[in-house]
Amino acid sequence: MRSLLKRKNLITLGLFALAIIAGTLSLRGPQEKPGTPPGKFDFWVLALSWSPTYCLQEGQDDTTQCGTNARKGFVVHGLWPQYESGYPANCTYGPERIDYRFADEMADLIPSPGLVFHQWRKHGRCTGLSPDAYFEATRQAAKHVEIPGNLLTAPSEKLSPKRIEAGFVTANTGLETSGMAVICNNGLFREVRICLDKAMKFRACAEVDADACRAGTLTIPEAGTQ
Repeated sequence: MRSLLKRKNLITLGLFALAIIAGTLSLRGPQEKPGTPPGKFDFWVLALSWSPTYCLQEGQDDTTQCGTNARKGFVVHGLWPQYESGYPANCTYGPERIDYRFADEMADLIPSPGLVFHQWRKHGRCTGLSPDAYFEATRQAAKHVEIPGNLLTAPSEKLSPKRIEAGFVTANTGLETSGMAVICNNGLFREVRICLDKAMKFRACAEVDADACRAGTLTIPEAGTQ
């Protein structure tokens, strides 16, 4: 009898631990929500990556983005459809493979062909748009955001996430800190994510903002150190 009760207690504790883990994971920023019809999303997230950080941490073999003559500074990581809670991804709408011309046409914003194709497969197919319309929307979103002058090239000093956000707010009328998030990785500035409604106007996005970097200061790798 005692053995049976002990076993039941262990099972209960195990289920409780799993519930805690599940709850913890749910707090780690927006979560993927598959199965929603393409085009049914609430707003856009434009992700602008600081290329030198990517090249230092992951892109050593990415000669297109990180080679000697590669673009420096900010690049477009992607334009993502987003829900108020979570986001759609890896939908099955539209073609899975797209023509290489899209990599050529988007090279000024997204220098890595592999990233162009990945963005379409993971995010573009969930928008209900054609590949042409999706990448045109990406271009329009990028045009809508002004990069702060002090971030066009890497500053010589460390900056806090709050100062980076303040720079974007100053440079972009209508943008507020509640509508963006600075992302970091191991003490380095990684990217900034900016929320836009479907008319490409800035808007608040509580879940995206909550996922922002909490570090006190961030190192911004200098352009050209890739």
